[in-house]
Amino acid sequence: MTQRILFVLTSHDRKGPAGDADAAPSGFYLSEVTHPHRVLADAGHAVDFVSPKGGRTHVDGLDLDDPVNAAFWNDAALRSTTETTLAPSQVNPDAYAAIFYAGGHATMWDFPGNAELAAIAARIYELGGVVAAVCHGPAGLVNLKLSEGRYLVDGKDVSAFTNDEERAVGLYDTVPFLLADALQERGARHVPAPNFQAQVVVSERLVTGQNPASAKGVAEAMLPLLAAASVDRA
Repeated sequence: MTQRILFVLTSHDRKGPAGDADAAPSGFYLSEVTHPHRVLADAGHAVDFVSPKGGRTHVDGLDLDDPVNAAFWNDAALRSTTETTLAPSQVNPDAYAAIFYAGGHATMWDFPGNAELAAIAARIYELGGVVAAVCHGPAGLVNLKLSEGRYLVDGKDVSAFTNDEERAVGLYDTVPFLLADALQERGARHVPAPNFQAQVVVSERLVTGQNPASAKGVAEAMLPLLAAASVDRA
């Protein structure tokens, strides 16, 4: 059965606060979109894109030697989906069986504070859907509360970009907070793998991955959860 999945891309464009002209450029990390998109589309699911501001987004990790990246980026229709994203106000969460937060360092500046996206994700989860995220995408989970008032990640196992990986890429002192620590402060159990090794963690209907190497695996882990979803979406 075809189901709709909402991909969340960052609207931010740098590894630093808005207006910081010295900050390195950033955006959504391309392979963290293309590899999950390929898995889910090949399984017959439909994907829509949303970003905090809607409209055009910015890309990081533009590696076109990766054939999956190249196939997506060189397809005008697919590429345009990242340039014409929905705004949160345009999204009906009841239409989606899952939401997937793609990563990229830029997410650290605009995902955590976006209450509209958090409400969309909470609604999808509470209707029996799947919430997924990879690398820095779990920044969107940091302030995500369910209707009962608890954080979604509270009591769940999660994977996300680690403190050691931030050190390894030289951004430990650049990011506004350390993602793994923030998730643990919300009650999550962070389950790390060695630096840059694939790591996917499934905890109930929450699927998280540690880094770009985990992106395809996150989508693969979503498939049986989508198949088991009890809610038929329009």
